[in-house]
Amino acid sequence: MGLLEGKVCVVTGGAGSLGLAAARRFMAEGAEVVLSDLNMEGLETAQASLEGGKALLLPADVSSSADVMELAELIRERFGSIDVVFSNAGNFGAVAPIADYSETVFDSVYAVHVRGGFLLAKHLSPLMGRGGSFIITSSVAGVRGDPGVYAYITAKHAQVGLMRCLAKELAPRGIRVNTVHPGPVDNEFQLAVERGLGVEIGRDGTEFFNEMIPMGRHASSDEVARSVLYLASDLSAFTTGTTLMVDGGMSA
Repeated sequence: MGLLEGKVCVVTGGAGSLGLAAARRFMAEGAEVVLSDLNMEGLETAQASLEGGKALLLPADVSSSADVMELAELIRERFGSIDVVFSNAGNFGAVAPIADYSETVFDSVYAVHVRGGFLLAKHLSPLMGRGGSFIITSSVAGVRGDPGVYAYITAKHAQVGLMRCLAKELAPRGIRVNTVHPGPVDNEFQLAVERGLGVEIGRDGTEFFNEMIPMGRHASSDEVARSVLYLASDLSAFTTGTTLMVDGGMSA
């Protein structure tokens, strides 16, 4: 019997590598999975890469209250209740001096990471019961600061505050709330960041990050997904309000 046998798991940012890796892990452990992302095309591409099962695809913009309310209603109609929410949608923004940093970029990043997590908790947590797990993808960036990364780092810190508030409120209902904090991951999202950084610092951005990681390499998406599975399953039955670092020692 799988760790998530018979459970319903919702994954936002489901077309990206971390969301998709988590969905694979969830399905392998017996869960029914709802994959959500901004557009259906991205979700259909993600669906095609899943082996041995199919997810329910529901496009939504997590920063839109109307979209998240509709997502919640569709899930309620289909399943009645849910067991796991993996709030994983994200965008990076830009790297720039504070005087030049775009307010529009700052607002858009904050809206996805922080407002998105808030809206998912507001509208999906009422569908969750005892033993449920709400997981937010933060980052090693959520426990450190670096010049120029104003939107992303601020949003990742704010997610921890949101998680801690939710953990206190939902604990009496038996629902756990935690953040997972990947370091650099070997995926297109991170590589795009590193290409931009490389231009700024005049050297290879991937090598620069590897030198900062005690284990000397990026994580794979599946390595992060295994930690998400731990938080989603009853293996973490008494774990709530925590920041789980999956960063190869980068934050040590």
